Amino acid sequence: MSSLAQPLAQSLVQSVDWLAIAPPTIAAVAGLVVLVADLFVRDAKKALLGWASVAGLAVSALMLLPLLDGDRSTFCLTGDPGVCSYTADRFTLVIQFLVLGGALLAALLSVTALKDANKELPEGEFWFLLLSSAAGAALLPASRDLATLIVALEVASLPAFALVGIKRGDRKSSEAALKFFLSSVTATAVSLMGVSFVYASTGTLYLTEIATKIQDVDGQLHTLAQAGVVLTLVGFAFKTAAVPFHFWVPDTYVGAPLPVAAYLSVVGKAVGFTGLILVTVIALPSYADVWGPALAALAALTMTIGNVGALRQQATRAYSAVRLLAWSSVGQAGYLLVPIAAAAYSQDAEKAIGSTVAYALMYAAVNLGAFAVAALVARTKPLNRISDYRGLYASRPLSALVLGFFLLCLAGLPPGIIGLFAKVTVFSAAVDAGLGWLAVVMAVNVVIALFYYLQWTTLLFRAPEGEPERHRVPVPLTAAIALTAVLGVALSGAPQLVLRFSDTGLF
Repeated sequence: MSSLAQPLAQSLVQSVDWLAIAPPTIAAVAGLVVLVADLFVRDAKKALLGWASVAGLAVSALMLLPLLDGDRSTFCLTGDPGVCSYTADRFTLVIQFLVLGGALLAALLSVTALKDANKELPEGEFWFLLLSSAAGAALLPASRDLATLIVALEVASLPAFALVGIKRGDRKSSEAALKFFLSSVTATAVSLMGVSFVYASTGTLYLTEIATKIQDVDGQLHTLAQAGVVLTLVGFAFKTAAVPFHFWVPDTYVGAPLPVAAYLSVVGKAVGFTGLILVTVIALPSYADVWGPALAALAALTMTIGNVGALRQQATRAYSAVRLLAWSSVGQAGYLLVPIAAAAYSQDAEKAIGSTVAYALMYAAVNLGAFAVAALVARTKPLNRISDYRGLYASRPLSALVLGFFLLCLAGLPPGIIGLFAKVTVFSAAVDAGLGWLAVVMAVNVVIALFYYLQWTTLLFRAPEGEPERHRVPVPLTAAIALTAVLGVALSGAPQLVLRFSDTGLF
């Protein structure tokens, strides 16, 4: 009995590569440091916590540089070094860059938001939650077993619920957090049931082993495996705000502080799409006939309902600017789903996945920039209606030009070349995979989106209805707008860099 137990115990001993796990680990440690420091820092010095958090996220992002020299894996089984729970390959590093960069920009927006909130937002708790969520989001792309994947998903999500409802005494914020929480918990429960079905069918949680063993599932377990595949995808579809799991998005974005809405729109989506890619392309390629058509249908529904929802927003309605960005993000999620669905039909799945990563990088930069300008406008016009942006060029010409550029990028029009390039890349992924009908649906939706993006853009340059208001822009907010603008302009000048950077190396 002891001779059997000894090899089993040895197989559970795992190696740890501290450099490989440094990015999410530093973000998590920074969160703990900020939480403890909050107990000792006087109210007058609470701003230091924000800058410490920004520094922590910057260091986490910088720790990606030493990992560029090659793939690294850790938490591997001693008996089988090829089976690991954590892998820092090129795909992981690109998504971690997107996640940590997005969290860093959201943190810059939050520094100003917390100062303007005048003690309505608890600073120590806010920064701890943001850093914890960023750590979970950075862990997820490196996860190579379903247990780590689900844990990372929840570590990224649970702090986000609290961030949405963190405004003290704000009923709208509390309702948004409750809706977000209940719908997310339901989706997670369904996903966990799916994971248990997959585990029961294959006897393993490691993605690469699942890919091999699920092809030889006993005939009696075939239906169970298929159900597990579908149910596992539900939780990740929720995180991406894919229809019909999108209903929480508009109210959540409106109820949350604007930096948190910006964070969810980019980092939350990155988490969902990364999980979908890992589960479908790595663990379940043999079930492409199940998830391929499902994701294609989801993509068509998501982009259509998202764009129609954005089109219906009334310019004079309270928070209509945030609601338009929320519905727009649902529509953009549909475009992001297209290449993942195409991977099921394509001979070159890696190229298809690269199209999703390229689009996600473009979307992250310009959408965070749009939210940054929305945060600037909200400082003087807290209702944040689309009509509040009329004549923005007269009072803040640079901000108006930058927002116009971001909206044109999202629409896919010059001079937003990076947006056009990303859309063409996704469109070609659908065509190459033989999904002509999905490419047609995407083309129709791009035309629908042009209308509301251009309508908002033209409003920026109209004559203002009153005297233009001028206020000093805080340094962190200026930095966030400037960084996203520089990134968008640079990528529009050399869009091929995005595709080169998004070479996933997953296969």
